[in-house]
Amino acid sequence: MKSALVLLAGWLALTAYYVYLPLPSTVSQPWYLMMLNAVFRVVQQSCDLGHYIGVGHHAKLLNSFIGWIDSLNTPSSRHVKITDTLFDGVEVRVYQPNTQVSQKTLHRSIIYIHGGGWALLSTKRGTYNHLCEIMAESLDAVVVSIDYRLVPDFHFPAQFDDVLRASKHFLLPDVLAQYSVDPTRIAISGDSAGGNLAAAVCQEISQEENMTNRFKLQALIYPVLQPFDFNTPSYQQNKLSPILSRSVMVEFWIEYFNGSYDFVQPMLMNNHTSLDVSEANTFRDRLDWTFLLPSRFRKDYKPVIHTVGKSEIIQNIPALLDVHAVPLLAEKELLRLQPKSYIMTCEIDILRDDGLMYAKRLEKAGVDVTIDHFEDCFHGCMLFTIWPLNFSAGLHTRDSYFKWLNENL
Repeated sequence: MKSALVLLAGWLALTAYYVYLPLPSTVSQPWYLMMLNAVFRVVQQSCDLGHYIGVGHHAKLLNSFIGWIDSLNTPSSRHVKITDTLFDGVEVRVYQPNTQVSQKTLHRSIIYIHGGGWALLSTKRGTYNHLCEIMAESLDAVVVSIDYRLVPDFHFPAQFDDVLRASKHFLLPDVLAQYSVDPTRIAISGDSAGGNLAAAVCQEISQEENMTNRFKLQALIYPVLQPFDFNTPSYQQNKLSPILSRSVMVEFWIEYFNGSYDFVQPMLMNNHTSLDVSEANTFRDRLDWTFLLPSRFRKDYKPVIHTVGKSEIIQNIPALLDVHAVPLLAEKELLRLQPKSYIMTCEIDILRDDGLMYAKRLEKAGVDVTIDHFEDCFHGCMLFTIWPLNFSAGLHTRDSYFKWLNENL
């Protein structure tokens, strides 16, 4: 009996050690978030083990688990018509509000691009399906959700190409007419990796001379915008943050570019963009967070810049400096062409500074930008609005995002 009690105490201590995560006092529902993060860590590590022993690729295993969670509760709206179709060969799901009274009634529209590290989730499953339904119903808007190809079967630039092709197809005058969309009231939006694709595609379309229609707005939700510096203040502050840690984000980038995992540790230390990497020096000023971030976000953190590093990383993965993958590297002349923008950031998120730096660069280029920053929120929170992953932070951020779209689109 005594031995059993000792084992139980040991097990409880180990569980507490695994679950507990220091969080800011501002975060809402901290223990719920800790438990969710612990489950995610167990699942990620189990998928890594499955990958190692040959069960399957860890991204596919993880996507299967998340898909199962997504299927537990998938509420649907009776006020939205859903159509699965192809736009220039790319799978999309179109959400149309049933309030359309005739083909002459024109509606505003949002192209939405889902997140998931370019490797996870889908437009057609619970979380994103629910978000787009609510968006179409709440805003009385036509929502187009793009089901781009995923890692590990496809790598950059496949995801960018899919979103670009589908977006350009939707912007054709006859297609907009088919869905009764006002060509002057179209936004492009996405969260996390979807925010990356939204920003990159918005940049590309803004400079194409043969486009009849363009975006009125872009709305980026905690977007991932650069793999140049993994030691910004938010990366340093939140390196072990819930849902998305620094090491996991580097691994997502490596997978996106089909690179070698041998590069993960050097990239965590910024050895891929050291001063002796001549290709990186051209872009260094465009990511100078000592200038781009307000002091309250810089705090006492110091830049991590090495004199000598590993130039072979950029040579093996040149896409690390490709603006189609790294929207934050865009020239000022290109940023000037961007539409009115909304950027959501969360304090408990390694990607906070990506969004803040992009907002500052857009502002300096003359773009009207709204920064919607949440001190008490974490990466991915806007999706957590339905059981079993329901957080008050999810509803709070989603309502704020919808409010901006409603007022500006």
